[in-house]
Amino acid sequence: MELGLFTEFQCPAGMSEATAFAESMAQMGAAEQLGFDAIWLGELHFQKDRSVLASPLVVAAAIAASTRRVKIGIAVQVLPLSHPLRLAEDVATVDHLSRGRLDFGVGRSGLPGHYEGFNVPYRESRERFLETLEILVKAWTQERFSHEGRYYQFRDVCVTPKPYQKPHPPLRVAATSEETYPMVGRLGYPLFVAVRTSPISNLRRFLGGYHEAWRVAGHGGRGHVALLVPVYVAETARQAREAPEASTLHWFRSIAEALWRSPTRRAEAERLRALSYDEILAEQVVYGTPEAVAERLRALREELGFSSLSVWMNVGAQIPHERVLTSMRLFAERVAPRL
Repeated sequence: MELGLFTEFQCPAGMSEATAFAESMAQMGAAEQLGFDAIWLGELHFQKDRSVLASPLVVAAAIAASTRRVKIGIAVQVLPLSHPLRLAEDVATVDHLSRGRLDFGVGRSGLPGHYEGFNVPYRESRERFLETLEILVKAWTQERFSHEGRYYQFRDVCVTPKPYQKPHPPLRVAATSEETYPMVGRLGYPLFVAVRTSPISNLRRFLGGYHEAWRVAGHGGRGHVALLVPVYVAETARQAREAPEASTLHWFRSIAEALWRSPTRRAEAERLRALSYDEILAEQVVYGTPEAVAERLRALREELGFSSLSVWMNVGAQIPHERVLTSMRLFAERVAPRL
């Protein structure tokens, strides 16, 4: 099973942006040294006191230059916010610079603030996502192509460079809301699932919709599922509970506030806002000693059938750098061998 590290390049209140980049790049180097298979980069905009990771492909190029082995993934690129031809060029360029180590996760994002800042109506996000994805695949696989869509029209364009990987870097499509899972299954793409706003107990039912839609659409085999889950590992159960508590609670309160701005997600926002820390530990994260974390992740793999796992070690962006490195080390040395 592929084991990856997810990061948002955390930048909590009071931290300089220079420090945020330095610490996170150090964590990326440590991930390769510790034996993680992949590094996964989020895309966040207008998130002061949370993240400086607004340009994941630029950061991916820097990581490609400073590492030799680790796979570099985007988790995920918010397709409706990018011009598809420029994005196709940038992805192909990073694929070459990394010599084929790029995985490209794509999605829509559930945060209306991302769209408001770019003056893109959130109600258009699904249509824009599907059209941009179609254009990307054309740009990478056809020497020249034309496109006549609702948002973009192109005439006989030739996008260069083409990707290093053929026909293109592996694509993974993110699903957050229940209705998105069947859509990804119908499209026939591997699925990227993040345990963040949805409780773990919902995932088995959601994944059933993905696999059924995959089957009905006539795709062969079984759809590949990649899981992203918040993980924190410490020597004792008490440390694992207490060290990330304030940061974790801060994140769930903050994401609830952000989701409240979307009229269709207010019930979800209310649920997240009301969660106690005990409820979060039970349904939203995997925190514990190396033995406890390994046991729970094995149980989740048995239940959900994922073949790729990414761990998010700093939920809320407020866990100190040294503690993140310790959690990474404990995971790599004492959890990963058990998986």
